[in-house]
Amino acid sequence: MTNSKTRLRSALTGLSLALLVTACATTTSSTGRRQHVGGVSEQQLEQLGAQAFAEAKQKQALSRDPKQNAYVRCVVDTLVAQLPAQQRGIGWEVAVFADPEANAFALPGGKVGVNTGIFPVAKTQDQLAAVVAHEIGHVVEHHFDERLTNQVGASTALQVLGALAGDYGSLVTQGGGIAANTLFLLPNSRAQESEADIVGQRLMAQAGFDPRQAVTLWQNMLAAGGNRPPAWLSTHPDPQARIRELGSRAASLTPVWEQARAAGRRPTCS
Repeated sequence: MTNSKTRLRSALTGLSLALLVTACATTTSSTGRRQHVGGVSEQQLEQLGAQAFAEAKQKQALSRDPKQNAYVRCVVDTLVAQLPAQQRGIGWEVAVFADPEANAFALPGGKVGVNTGIFPVAKTQDQLAAVVAHEIGHVVEHHFDERLTNQVGASTALQVLGALAGDYGSLVTQGGGIAANTLFLLPNSRAQESEADIVGQRLMAQAGFDPRQAVTLWQNMLAAGGNRPPAWLSTHPDPQARIRELGSRAASLTPVWEQARAAGRRPTCS
């Protein structure tokens, strides 16, 4: 009984500390969404991003096509030019991977990777800008910090459950890990994906790329086919819902795009 009480007291103390840390590390994204951040420092995030990017370049074949590399670099530079000064100044690095999968990513520290497989889907500079701007949106809205902080919180809570469960701790932790990912982490990731759509479409319009082309991009994605996981277990919003939302925002962002063009921001990436 004494051991159980001691274990319970320690577990509750750990849970209280975890909740205290989480409560203190809150911020608001540019879209007004509340975020839990601070699980790792900005320097640590940038180091993780640099390490992951270096490993990707070591393990995956890089495109040596100068035209492809210049094209992607042009789109990235044009988008980054519209970011706040602090985010512009982190030294953005670009790599084009010789990979047939239609994909792209951006990492903390300004690391952007684009697969050659994206070009048949993102058929114009505006459509490529929609892809890249979405990925940049994840970085500038601190989504990596948020996801790591949430993971730390989930792991701590599972350790508490394990302590309370005694001999069944390993089973609770194993099962709880699945539950945490399904019920807690993935819904947050869907929120991040939707937010990256909003931020990315706004960024591309400010840079002089046509925000309506984000809709065309996703129509191309659907036309390209491929199996998708069930919508409720996907980190990405439902494609048709996403297209409708992008189309609705495009109408309000068209004046932003027109103002950018009037100000001389007329990208010519090719």
